[in-house]
Amino acid sequence: MSELVSAVIAQLGTVLQQKKVQAEMKALFAAMTDLVTVRDFSGRCLNVIPTNTTNLYKPPAAMIGRTLHDDLPRQQADLILKSIKKALVNQQTVAIEYCLPIRGNEVWLAETISPLSEQTAILVARDISQQQAALRERISAESALRQKNEELTNALQQLKTAQEELIQSEKMAALGQLVAGIAHEINTPLGAIRSSVRNIDEFLGKTLETLFLDPDVFVLIQNANQETNFSTKEKRQFKRRLRQQLEAEEIANADFIADTLTDLGIFDNLEQFLPLLRDPKGANILQTAYKLASVKASTQIINTAIERASRIVFALKTYARYDHSGAMVKTQLTEGIETVLTLYYSQLKHSVELIRNYSDIPAIFCYPDELNQVWTNLIHNAIQAMDNQGTLTIDVAQENQQVKIGITDSGKGIPSEVMPKIFEPFFTTKPPGEGSGMGLNIVKKIVEKHQGKITVESQPGNTKFTVYLPSVTVKPIN
Repeated sequence: MSELVSAVIAQLGTVLQQKKVQAEMKALFAAMTDLVTVRDFSGRCLNVIPTNTTNLYKPPAAMIGRTLHDDLPRQQADLILKSIKKALVNQQTVAIEYCLPIRGNEVWLAETISPLSEQTAILVARDISQQQAALRERISAESALRQKNEELTNALQQLKTAQEELIQSEKMAALGQLVAGIAHEINTPLGAIRSSVRNIDEFLGKTLETLFLDPDVFVLIQNANQETNFSTKEKRQFKRRLRQQLEAEEIANADFIADTLTDLGIFDNLEQFLPLLRDPKGANILQTAYKLASVKASTQIINTAIERASRIVFALKTYARYDHSGAMVKTQLTEGIETVLTLYYSQLKHSVELIRNYSDIPAIFCYPDELNQVWTNLIHNAIQAMDNQGTLTIDVAQENQQVKIGITDSGKGIPSEVMPKIFEPFFTTKPPGEGSGMGLNIVKKIVEKHQGKITVESQPGNTKFTVYLPSVTVKPIN
């Protein structure tokens, strides 16, 4: 009897323990806000664990026996079914996230799918809508921050560009004032030199004929100032022939006289001067004529140098002049190009072949001072690209309603990876201290200010920058 009582008591304890476990499980599920379902391989709902969730897509009783495609939108049903099959085949837990439209709201769920057997899986779905909303807000805030950073970066870049342009503008204005003062100081002595040389030249021209009664002497002096294009080899041949003729006429100092006559530009018609050469004082007279001819030739050299210096001073004044009125001026573009070429003459004259292909174009309204910066930058870059030797070609032509200016050099070319960046501010391939990287950027802005455009084509041995400017021949209204 006691054994029976003990057994009953033990059984009662087990029942009580089970009820306690069941109560705990019930309390646990009641506290859960997750949606717990059991589904088979085909996605059919076998059971719904009653939890404290308000996000059931369907009431629990209505879900039993139904497939995922019966209750859910196709896209989400396909995703969950695929994940169930993956979990059962691999016997591993699979985690997914998806969004469901529930009672007019988009509810985001994070679901873990774990195998219960080879044919059934338990699915636990948790509402993560708040986390997703927070994530979206964070992503939106980060995107807004990135955008602000980009705007600040662009603003800083524009500020630096504007500052550089302002500095350049101020430099040009200061340079204009400086050059104007220097030009005045140079022009004053140049004028004095020009006037003095002109007086000397006029004096020689008027008095040389009266200094010598023999007209042959005057002819010698005049002939000495005629330009000849004979080579050194040809002059040696003329001298040899003259010496032979003088020796045949038994003229003393034939070699010295032949050399002097050649320097005076006498290469034939020796008979005209034989009476003078036979005169005992002929050699002295010939030497005096040679010296006077040298003086006259020197005045011509000085005049040429003065004209050259005057052109350079004028080019400097034209280039450095900066118009602050902001008004367009009717200008012949080739004049500005020639002004820049004058300033680069010393770099061009030795090893650079300059080819000008200028067509007749009308004068157009533009900002000539600013366009001079364009021609300067492009020509300077072209000369540098050729290492000061090669061929520089400048084409100017009318094309429809535009003026087309092409500047081509025979340098090494622009690498293809650099080409997209050459007009960007502060981009340069030159060593530090040799370039600010603003040159082509300013060129592009000046061209665009004229409603034009600039293009570039490059390959080794041929790089061409082409500037297109509107052919505006009537003054635009500001």
